[in-house]
Amino acid sequence: MRRFAVALVALLAAGVGEAHELRPAFLELRETLPGQFTVFWKTPMLGDARLALEPVFSGEVTALSPVITRKVPGAAIQTWTVRAPSLRGQTVRVGGLEATMTDALARVQFADGTSWTQRLTPRQPAARIPDVESPRAVARVYLGLGVEHILTGVDHLLFVLALLIVARERWRLLTSVTAFTAAHSITLALATLGFVRVPQRPVEAVIALSIAFVAVEIVRGRQGQVGITARFPWVVAFTFGVLHGFGFAGALSEIGLPPAHIPLALLFFNLGVELGQLLFVAAMLGSAWLLRRLGMRRSRWTELAMPYVVGIVAMFWVFQRVAAF
Repeated sequence: MRRFAVALVALLAAGVGEAHELRPAFLELRETLPGQFTVFWKTPMLGDARLALEPVFSGEVTALSPVITRKVPGAAIQTWTVRAPSLRGQTVRVGGLEATMTDALARVQFADGTSWTQRLTPRQPAARIPDVESPRAVARVYLGLGVEHILTGVDHLLFVLALLIVARERWRLLTSVTAFTAAHSITLALATLGFVRVPQRPVEAVIALSIAFVAVEIVRGRQGQVGITARFPWVVAFTFGVLHGFGFAGALSEIGLPPAHIPLALLFFNLGVELGQLLFVAAMLGSAWLLRRLGMRRSRWTELAMPYVVGIVAMFWVFQRVAAF
């Protein structure tokens, strides 16, 4: 595990200026009057450049107001009003999406309380708006979003990787991953449903600090000093899992939840996060087993390189995120 982790962390650290490099694009239409919709269009930015993405409809959609554009960290937001007498049955497409590596979430909220949500990808940049959204479609979309979020969240993956290094025995590993899962599931639900509100930027900074803390604990362990993480890894996993749950909630708040299926969407987003986490853990354990089978030997250097690389990357994120306050 430790030998494979060095190579993995080196790959993750290469060019990792931000833990979540590119958020999905987000298109939302809300019907305010019969056949009239307010449009919210959020596109990711790379530096000062907005991705060349535009929503396109197959039927009659007429702009009623000019487009207002404003910039927020990592994205450009455009709002305007349109008239669309027959939006149901139309096909919505995100032009330019097929030439990117990001996704787009499209949502339509109708005045009668019904809604439609669909995830668009570079391979499938278009979808038809049905008459009624099915719960199965909501579950599928938010499950995929949860998996994608955890697998592209380098900071969360580095924390899980550090836990795998600390919790060597199978039982300690199981309890640590379970504690981390339970903690971030609780805070994800509480924050998403509005019971708890925490400023997102300080949370992101403390998440990075949690990774650095575990990296320091690994170094201390290599030097023969048994810290709290080595003695009680599940306690540390649960404590910092609470913070990581707020991070997940921040990402979900950017996407939003379909009003008619809030519990279902929240449940399957969380299940997607857990599925992605299990896939990552399985990949790490499987790779470590393969390296042992190949007879690769470890050295003192490789045992120390991993926590130092993790710690350096984590502290870079800490300073970067604090500077953004």
